[in-house]
Amino acid sequence: MSRQRAAQLEYSEFQSAMLDEEKRRRKAAKIIAVLGHFLGAEDPDRPLAGLTVADIGCSAGFIADELARAGASRTFGVDIDVPGLRKAAERFGERVEFVCADGGALPFPDGSIDVLVFNHIYEHVVDPDAVIKDMHRVLADDGVLYLGLGNRLGVMEPHYKLPFLSYLPPAAADRYVRAFGRADNYYERFRTRGGLRRMLRDFHVWDYTFPVLASPERFAGGELFPGAVGRAAKGTLERAPRSALKALLPIVPTYLWVATRRPRRPRGPVLPQPPEPVRTP
Repeated sequence: MSRQRAAQLEYSEFQSAMLDEEKRRRKAAKIIAVLGHFLGAEDPDRPLAGLTVADIGCSAGFIADELARAGASRTFGVDIDVPGLRKAAERFGERVEFVCADGGALPFPDGSIDVLVFNHIYEHVVDPDAVIKDMHRVLADDGVLYLGLGNRLGVMEPHYKLPFLSYLPPAAADRYVRAFGRADNYYERFRTRGGLRRMLRDFHVWDYTFPVLASPERFAGGELFPGAVGRAAKGTLERAPRSALKALLPIVPTYLWVATRRPRRPRGPVLPQPPEPVRTP
């Protein structure tokens, strides 16, 4: 067993953010709003009505619980984090079916899942390409995959809050986190935007990063822009030429993408900064 995989088995035990219920439910609201816009959901309170949904990397289950509350007919939470799954099953087991399974060998038949959520997980797994491949297998032909993807070239590393940490080779990154007392080793492995595009080569992808930033109230992310400075930033994003925003794409810290097996277009209302397709190799 590799060092990285051993660390992930009890991830919620050493990453307290996974147990921050308020923050996780806010993330879920954003995920559901993006999915609702892409799907063109008519009922904003039940945008996933009648769908079979799976949260891959669910940990303590807060996001999976919100997916169930959004109307899903059947909801699964999948992880290898046994302590997290135990907490999740105790609280949400009546609404969500929790499964201990590797993301590269999902326990679902081909084409059986309508909506998959893979939110800020790929950097933690040993073989993200294998996970993406198996999600492609289980996703329905008209299904939708939500992806929250950290960027290696984002300046501030999101887990340990150390600048340029993800830029470093593994040995140097290990020394960096130890020097600041954040961890014994740095296990996360981020990819650049180009690497993420290659990882999603078998999907058709739409980028919701700028739509969410420019219309945070529409995507349950009003807290992204607090106060007068935030309102000014929001207004700038709404009016900025898309060409100028695209120049920032290589260093945007997080990408919000929606992927499908077959070509589909977002069905929601027009936005100040609309989603755009991502070219995959």
